[in-house]
Amino acid sequence: MLRRTKDTDKIAIFVRYMSRQMKRMMKRTALAVVLLLGVAAPQGRAQSQHFKLGQSMEIEYAVLQELAQAYVDTIQFDKMILSGVRAMLASLDPYTVYISEEEGDDFELMTTGNYGGVGSLIRKLPGEGVRIIEPYENSPATKAGLQPGDMILEIDGIPVYDETSEQSSGRMKGQPGTDVQFKVVKGRTKDTVDLVVTRERIHVSDIAYAGIYRDDIGYILLSGFTANMAEEFKEAVRQLKEAGARRLVIDLRDNGGGVMDEAINLVSTFVPKGTLVVSSKGRVEEMNRQYLTTDAPLDTTMPLLVMVNGHSASASEITAGALQDLKRATIAGERSFGKGLIQSVRPMPYNSQMKLTTGKYYTPSGRCVQAIDYSNRHEDGSLDKDPGGGIAPDIEVTSPLLSRPTASLVYYDILGSYAIEYFLAHQSIDRDFHLSDAEYEDFVHYAAAQDFDARTAAQTALDQMIKAAKAEDLYDNYKEEIEALQKKVNMDKETVLRAKKDEIQPLLEQEIVTCYYFNRASVPVALRYDEQLREAVDKWLSRQ
Repeated sequence: MLRRTKDTDKIAIFVRYMSRQMKRMMKRTALAVVLLLGVAAPQGRAQSQHFKLGQSMEIEYAVLQELAQAYVDTIQFDKMILSGVRAMLASLDPYTVYISEEEGDDFELMTTGNYGGVGSLIRKLPGEGVRIIEPYENSPATKAGLQPGDMILEIDGIPVYDETSEQSSGRMKGQPGTDVQFKVVKGRTKDTVDLVVTRERIHVSDIAYAGIYRDDIGYILLSGFTANMAEEFKEAVRQLKEAGARRLVIDLRDNGGGVMDEAINLVSTFVPKGTLVVSSKGRVEEMNRQYLTTDAPLDTTMPLLVMVNGHSASASEITAGALQDLKRATIAGERSFGKGLIQSVRPMPYNSQMKLTTGKYYTPSGRCVQAIDYSNRHEDGSLDKDPGGGIAPDIEVTSPLLSRPTASLVYYDILGSYAIEYFLAHQSIDRDFHLSDAEYEDFVHYAAAQDFDARTAAQTALDQMIKAAKAEDLYDNYKEEIEALQKKVNMDKETVLRAKKDEIQPLLEQEIVTCYYFNRASVPVALRYDEQLREAVDKWLSRQ
């Protein structure tokens, strides 16, 4: 039985209107093709890309019309169409995405490093309050006295227990200059207090750390390439030179990139004005251009070492590739990710946006570092990765991967949770903090009581072998041998945590130092354990 409602009538009218608009567009497109190509056969015109686009859109509108009129249940068309748009874009590449109005703040943070809010990382679990994890240095949250472990119960008088993390975070954000009220249980004293926090424009700097690494070697850790990063970078270089730096390490490991212009401006710090840094090519004429430095350099002779790894991508690769091609820096570490695609942002209706891939970039020598060709997928949707993509280091130095149990601790944030418990129990620590053996043993007992996967890679492989043996009815044949192997391989959580102390303790110390002195102070802690960097610097110095 077909039934019509006022809502379906409205949708049907809208769909018919859009269908008429599409037919007009198809006629205009066909006329444009005739004018451009002269006399063309009707069949050739029918096969044009523009005709297929119009045909596909008309089919889509026809499907929506039938759904609106006849589908048995009520349809949330906004959600359905949004899902369709996102799936359509995802079929192109991972970087072409639709950004709704609600996601605008997150996108602004990603591209500019700015947002309006109180400035703190939070954790929100179902049925619980909002826990302060890491207030940013000099942020409104810090100025108001919020500390790691504090628990927000209400935001502007409304309890947060039934909210998602996104909902609570959204209510904490807002226009700079506006106030937000919190009811907070203090972590250390357990007192319940009311706080009024004035929101500010929060800027998350991409200069994660700048300091003297050793002797006369300066070190700058970059976490991204958001707007105005290059100016902050140049100021950091000036300060390091004043502090006695005669060489410089630029650490781009795990830096996923960002704004291309910032990479160009960073490179301009070290090369003459007017130097080619990168070129781009695309279907649109405006994408076919060269990008030269426009600023006078700060230092064209200082020896440079750029650290990269498999998570260095995009603007990081533009920077490393240009400095390598221009023979201005030595690249060390591991081959970079291989993202040679450029995205542009286009405005969409209702304050939404679309970020789409519009070109590929090329280093000064003409290299395109793109490792994956998203236009050539296998029938199952899989893709091949070119092993020659990315930036190959001049000095190859590998970094050991985290073991499975340690990665699980990081994934479930057990290190961060213990760090907050430590912060609540200890009033102060030195910046050059080292965890004692007794304190690590306390962590072992804490972590062993938490829910995380402590199996080693050997245990996981054995579990998979047992599963396969049972599936093939072979388990009973090897039961005694398997059980003997299990006794040797299987370890309880506490044994695993003690065995992996050398890789867990550095991460734990970083988390604890962050609670007391903010994230920047955790970098020197990480550096004292960074064997990859130490080896790369030693090999670099031996070449000079």
